[in-house]
Amino acid sequence: MDKRASQSGSGFSGRPFARIIAASVLALATTLASQMAVAADKQTIAYIAPSLDISYWQWVAYGVKQRAEELGMNYVEFTSENSPAKQMDNVRTALTRGVSAIVMGPVSSTSTPPVLRLLKSKSVPVAFAGIGPQSGESDYTSAVTANNYDTGKAEGAYICKLAKDRGSNKVAMLSLPQDRENAQKYMKGAQESFKSDGCDLVQVLETHGLTVNEAVQQANDVLTAHPDVKGIYGMYDEAATGAAKALQTRGSVGKVAVVTADGSPTTIKLLRDGQIQGIFLQEAVGQGIDATTQVFNALNHKPTTQELALKEPLVTKETIDQPDAQATVKRVYPPSAGQY
Repeated sequence: MDKRASQSGSGFSGRPFARIIAASVLALATTLASQMAVAADKQTIAYIAPSLDISYWQWVAYGVKQRAEELGMNYVEFTSENSPAKQMDNVRTALTRGVSAIVMGPVSSTSTPPVLRLLKSKSVPVAFAGIGPQSGESDYTSAVTANNYDTGKAEGAYICKLAKDRGSNKVAMLSLPQDRENAQKYMKGAQESFKSDGCDLVQVLETHGLTVNEAVQQANDVLTAHPDVKGIYGMYDEAATGAAKALQTRGSVGKVAVVTADGSPTTIKLLRDGQIQGIFLQEAVGQGIDATTQVFNALNHKPTTQELALKEPLVTKETIDQPDAQATVKRVYPPSAGQY
């Protein structure tokens, strides 16, 4: 018997099967190559936060990521651990990865000039969120911040009125670090209001870590040193939480007014419970969304706005549940953070 005939008759020929495998491999390779080409064509945005330990910067991240997905962009994030050196390392790493644009909450305004020089040399657009660049800098796409000066002025006027309603013109402030341009604008507006409205700012304490425990200690220090203080101006969310805790321990809730900027599930609950008297809502999520839109526009040759200052409306216990207030709160923090 012919050996070759025996082999061919004992099963199917290997050649048609091999052709099918080869065709399948080619099709798969073509699909993967196409997918890789699409991925390579996608623009990538890097979000660089001063610290992702702070809920505010997590909420900005949520806004950046959400908007990037809507725009079909890839997203990467970095935390600078409140270090200018780490911030620069993050920028260099992002550039090495080939990112298309950057949204940054800077460690401080004074830390931004070397970042801007590097990004300008690489023609990479950058938008700041929450904290703007150092005064005099101009080589950036956009600074999406709160309307800090006007808010500082409005908050100053409001806390001054509440203090006077409680029998004193003495107020104190728990402040953000004054090396940030947003904090400087808050301060300028507040001081102008205190001067025109006849209130005396008796003490300013700057935060070092933006923690509630630090704010509790600072509020107690202020109230011990100045027992006639009847209003505490909080420049950030944890300041109000800490002040409310201090007043609760002292049995002085409502006797000393507390007003703050920012907003969170915690301070909104304190507002509803009457432990703080007002919040000027700062749109952390909204800043991330709008900053991402600005750099996307720059990449795609669409109009941009270099200075985009978002309003911070005042909400009180009486107004927090109104539709316009609720719409703003949903641009302050994401649903995962807590109830509105």
